[in-house]
Amino acid sequence: MNVSSYASRKPLSSRTPSSRVLSSRALRGVAVAAGAGLVPLLLAGPAAAHVSVQPQGEAAQGGYATVFVKVPNERDNASTVKLELNLPTEHPMTSVMPQPVPGWRAEVTKSKLAKPLTVHGKQVTEAVSKVTWTADGSKIGPGQFQQFPLSLGQLPEKADQLVFKALQTYDNKEVVRWIEAPEEGAAEPESPAPVLKLAAAQGHGHGAAGDEADGKSSDQAAKDDSGDSTDATARVLGVVGILVGAAGVAFGVLAGRRRAS
Repeated sequence: MNVSSYASRKPLSSRTPSSRVLSSRALRGVAVAAGAGLVPLLLAGPAAAHVSVQPQGEAAQGGYATVFVKVPNERDNASTVKLELNLPTEHPMTSVMPQPVPGWRAEVTKSKLAKPLTVHGKQVTEAVSKVTWTADGSKIGPGQFQQFPLSLGQLPEKADQLVFKALQTYDNKEVVRWIEAPEEGAAEPESPAPVLKLAAAQGHGHGAAGDEADGKSSDQAAKDDSGDSTDATARVLGVVGILVGAAGVAFGVLAGRRRAS
């Protein structure tokens, strides 16, 4: 037997077990690293998907707004068939109107106010306290979401946000309660309540909007005055033209008579 060939084969066989150990360790390391990276992603997904209230454009203090109640499905084996949205009682709103959504039935519930409100000169003793959407031929399946348009008013004048509380019901009878009010500076709750941010009220006839309107009025007045001056000048020039034309005709007549004589 060739000693050199034997020697060259022996290290290969001796290195094989250690290489297998290293390969298995490397695979385990990759698996652990991948698992460590995937776990936060899996946990972050459902936490970010919750019932929310989003305005169309801007919801201003003291005004009216159209909002969309966004309802995602967080389950893989069940469908959402009902949503109850409770409105804040500390800021009652007298005008709440849901927009029809195909496949869903909307019900508006009113409650007596502890203290009557005066709206547009009329006394109001009750306000909408809850809106319920129930599946009527439709549902929110796994991996889907649904938006429910809602008109709200009159929004409070001295609040920067409205906190709603929502109950989401699945067809397996599970109820998820989105009722935990967020606190400033604290981490987001596990089941946060929907929050509608309110923008500062815009002045009517005052401030930037009023100044802009006044500027437009002044510009229009200047244009009107300029138009009047132009019309007067045109009239004067027209009269002068007529007089010059008449003088020319008279001069022509006289010249003709002189030539005839």
